[in-house]
Amino acid sequence: MTATITSISHYLPPDIYPNSYFEKYLDTSDEWIVARTGISERRFIKDGATSDMIVPAAKKCLEKRGLKPKDIDCIIVASVTPDHMFPSTACVVQNKLGAENAWGYDISAACSGFLFALVTAAKLVESGAAKHLLLCGADKMSSIVNFEDRAQAVLFGDGAGVCLIEKSDDPEMGILDSILHIDGSGGPYLNQVAGGSYRPASIETVNNKEHYIYQDGQAVFKAAVVGMADVSLEIMQKNNLTADDIAWLVPHQANLRIITATANRMGLDKEKVMININKYGNTTAGTIPICMSEWLNVGKIHKGDRLVLSSFGAGFTWGSVLLRWNMNE
Repeated sequence: MTATITSISHYLPPDIYPNSYFEKYLDTSDEWIVARTGISERRFIKDGATSDMIVPAAKKCLEKRGLKPKDIDCIIVASVTPDHMFPSTACVVQNKLGAENAWGYDISAACSGFLFALVTAAKLVESGAAKHLLLCGADKMSSIVNFEDRAQAVLFGDGAGVCLIEKSDDPEMGILDSILHIDGSGGPYLNQVAGGSYRPASIETVNNKEHYIYQDGQAVFKAAVVGMADVSLEIMQKNNLTADDIAWLVPHQANLRIITATANRMGLDKEKVMININKYGNTTAGTIPICMSEWLNVGKIHKGDRLVLSSFGAGFTWGSVLLRWNMNE
C-alpha cells in the first residue's frame, strides 16, 4: 500500500517584481541576473504572513477534492519562514481553515522541506495515522532577504503549494521511493545567523543584519550541483529506470544552472524538466508543489507519469522522491 497526491493547488502573490525593480536600488541589471540565475521576475506578498498564502491554496485544494476542512486529520507545513517561532504555522493554518479535527506540526528543512515533509506525510498515511493529510510547502522569503545585497535580493520570491496526501488503491501508483540526506557541516555556508537560541535577537544582531539570509554562494552552488544531480540519478538507478521512463524532473527552483546540471546527469532532455524559476524565483519549500500544480493545471501531467522530485537546501539537506502520478486534473 502506498500514499498518493489526490489534489494539489498553489497560491502566488499578485504583486510582480521584475529585475528592473532592483536596478533602481542595486548595482545590477536584468542581463546580470538572468545570466547567473535564470530569474526574470518574482512575487512578494505585501501584507500577510506565510499562512496567508497557504490558506487560499488549501481552500482550493480541498474544493477540488470535494472535502471540507473538518475532513482533514493532519496538517504538515514545510517552511523556514513560519508566522511565528511558536505556535507552529500548522496551528495557525488549522485555525484559519477551521480544520477542527486536525493535528499537525511544522518541518524545517529549508529548500528540501517539501520533500522531507512529503516522505513524512506518506508514512503517516501508509501507517493509518492519518487519512486526509494536508501537506503545505510555503515561504515568505521576502521577510528574511536583505534587499540591500544584490547577491541575495534577486534570488527569492514568495509562494505556497498545497496538496492532499491519501492512500492509493494501486500499490504501483503514488509515492514509491525516496532518498534523503543531511550534512550538518554545510550549515555555515547557508544560514540565518540570529533569531534562535544560539544567538537570540538583540540590538546588536539587528544592527549587524544577522536575521537575513547568509549564503556563501560559490560553496552552496558547488555542493548543490553535485548533491541534486547525484541523488536524482541514484533514485533512477535504484529503481532500474532510464531517462525514457521519466515523464518529468521536478527540481527545486534555486538556480537554472543547477537544474540544467541535474537534468544532464539524468540524461533528460530539457523538455522533460519543470522550470518556472524565471517567473517566481526561489520560493524555497514552495517551489516543487507550485511546479506540479502549474503543470497539472495546463494538462502536462497525466495519470501514470513517473516524476522525480529533487532538491537541495540549507543544512545541507538534499534528496529525491520517485512518484507515479495517480490523478487527473
